[in-house]
Amino acid sequence: MKEILNELFEHKTLSRKRAHDILTAITAGQVNEAQIAAFLTVYGMRSVTVDELAGFRDAMLEQALIVDLGKYNPIDLCGTGGDGKNTFNISTLASFVTAGAGVKVAKHGNYGVSSVSGSSNVMEHLGFKFTNDFQTLEKQIEQAHICFLHAPLFHPAMKAVAPIRKALGVKTFFNMLGPLVNPARPKLQSVGVFNLQLARNYEYLFQQEDGKKYAIIHAHDGYDEISLTGKTRIAFNNGVSDVSPGHFDLTALHAASIAGGTTVEQAALIFENVLNDKATQEQKNVVIANAATAIAIAKDLSLTDSVKEAQLSLESGAARQCFDTLLKLSAK
Repeated sequence: MKEILNELFEHKTLSRKRAHDILTAITAGQVNEAQIAAFLTVYGMRSVTVDELAGFRDAMLEQALIVDLGKYNPIDLCGTGGDGKNTFNISTLASFVTAGAGVKVAKHGNYGVSSVSGSSNVMEHLGFKFTNDFQTLEKQIEQAHICFLHAPLFHPAMKAVAPIRKALGVKTFFNMLGPLVNPARPKLQSVGVFNLQLARNYEYLFQQEDGKKYAIIHAHDGYDEISLTGKTRIAFNNGVSDVSPGHFDLTALHAASIAGGTTVEQAALIFENVLNDKATQEQKNVVIANAATAIAIAKDLSLTDSVKEAQLSLESGAARQCFDTLLKLSAK
């Protein structure tokens, strides 16, 4: 590992196989904590290459508990996190709005590392019980239109690095990997990423997957989601577009209006207010925009038509019903 660290400190990059082998060694407990921390820190100082990202992904999926939900053709709405913006749980809420519009969702999530409340934090706080039992997950996606895949239950590889990531408290390449290692291997994905280079890496990797339909989202002002604070770059299968709030028939908003608070309790309150259609218009709109993007992919609709479906899902209580059903099924 010393040799590898020295090479990385000299700004050298890893081949796909070497990246795979290193991550496999880390997760097998063959690398000490100080070296793991140093290795993770490298990718806070430079961009990960496509080969490195592919190698890390290969190693994670090789060790993962894979769940076959292919017959439902679900979509995942999952951001990398690590954008430092501390928004509320937009992609998680958008997942329920998408489910309420009749689209099956396999939501991949984890505890927050560089933010106050990751998707798993807020779901757990609201009473959801994580599971990797296939029959339960299948029941959830059938009845609630959504299942929630808590990453540590499907990726034993993460156990070796979880305490180190938490102690570091900053984004690492594991943030970059999150959307790439959904154990359901969905063919449909709406993914937010925190920088432009990573967006391009994702495009390259997704283009190699047969039957993949996707939106790779990066806001011009740094958000890993459609923030409605300005323009957003979205890479679809058929090309890249710069999308403004007007493309969703929505108005631009200020960053402060989509902040997530300073505690999990505050994040959970916003979460419930949105689901109950009692949140501010700005909070609802940002969720609607992100849900609409996913609905557009799954149903082959325009963004404006998808916005109408997302608004109906939220305002009719369908999204809330999906959440309530999921919560009940997790308690059994």
